[in-house]
Amino acid sequence: MRADKTESNGQLILVPAGNFLMGSGAGQDNEKPVHRVWLKAFWIAKFPVTNADYRCFVGATGAAAPPFWHETPFADPHKPVVGVNWFEARAYCQWLTKTSGKPFRLPTEAEWEKATRGGLEQKDYPWGDLAPSALALPGYDAKNDGPLAVGMGDVNDYGLCDMSGGVHEWCSDWYKANYYAESPEKNPQGASAGKRRASRGGSWRHRVKFSRCAARSSLDPSLRYADYGFRVAMSAGGEER
Repeated sequence: MRADKTESNGQLILVPAGNFLMGSGAGQDNEKPVHRVWLKAFWIAKFPVTNADYRCFVGATGAAAPPFWHETPFADPHKPVVGVNWFEARAYCQWLTKTSGKPFRLPTEAEWEKATRGGLEQKDYPWGDLAPSALALPGYDAKNDGPLAVGMGDVNDYGLCDMSGGVHEWCSDWYKANYYAESPEKNPQGASAGKRRASRGGSWRHRVKFSRCAARSSLDPSLRYADYGFRVAMSAGGEER
């Protein structure tokens, strides 16, 4: 069953309030322990931010263009923007908030995992437990020459696209490997400090290793990689977290 939708900077999908089991007992140590988390309702973008979206931000603010725009595998306006560091992703959200009047932000790690699961509890991937190769998803069959255009990958039961194997997507949280052992049950926000920011979703470069729903990745927030992008989120009702 698909959630309600609205339009703003592309399509947003409502993830309803409720709880889910976060983590994986069969994954990496940083995915343990499996724990139940309750989240407020929130909106999250159906697609990652594209080059076309980000070009509007660059043109309006004078922000630096991503370093890979001149390279063919990353230049298509319909592909996810890559080579954006965490601070630039946050600045984009702040600009979008100012121009739209709605409080856009990066999703938390817990929000991202609940969203990508699409209501399926403890499945390996957004579509279930079948390996990507068994589904012949185009994003996994293509050569490692950059991400596909948005909308060409997986679609989960919430209607969210490209949550697995497209680009690593920045989250708002500081990353802490053993955070799950101390995570609050309601609306976790990640560690209070750290050196790396959390990211999710795997990427065209690391498809299977980090493409599972529970798989965690992280990076120094100042770095720009050709497999790092982001999608925007917003608290339901427009309220700030």
